[in-house]
Amino acid sequence: MHRNPNSNTKKMMSLYHTHNPNPNQCTSSLVQTVNAPLPLVWSILRRFDQPQVYKNLIKNCTLTAGSGGVGSVREVALVSGLPGQRSRERLDRLDEDMHVMIYSMIGGDQRLENYMSTTTVHEAEGGGATVVIESYVVDVPAGNSGEDTRVFVDTVLGCHLRSLAYLTEKYN
Repeated sequence: MHRNPNSNTKKMMSLYHTHNPNPNQCTSSLVQTVNAPLPLVWSILRRFDQPQVYKNLIKNCTLTAGSGGVGSVREVALVSGLPGQRSRERLDRLDEDMHVMIYSMIGGDQRLENYMSTTTVHEAEGGGATVVIESYVVDVPAGNSGEDTRVFVDTVLGCHLRSLAYLTEKYN
């Protein structure tokens, strides 16, 4: 994971990853530098209909509405061992020019209520690499603390971002 954000990363954080959670919610952001060109990283990440290509904790994905654009809904089957077996998610924004994708979980049996994820992709300063930022806001489940929820979600997202880096660096 990337620890020292440059000016481009700070700008993207300010524009897209500043959330104002309600008292019963938590939020976090993860930053991953990928040693692959932005077009390659974005071409994989933007595929709302195929998150399992880089998200190892997803078994499969089926579009239930739409064709992968804004408003599309997907049903995601999760690997065993996670709390829940499926998630229904809607693509709320896909900006091809700014490389921004926002989706919300709208159903399923996982415990992440009112989950909204924002992912942005931009070139690293100096070129040759890409910076992926993923942030979220989510309700804290009853019986859990905000810290428990953040640790769980950050762990899952970190796994997905490292997998994206591995996959795109392998093809670069």
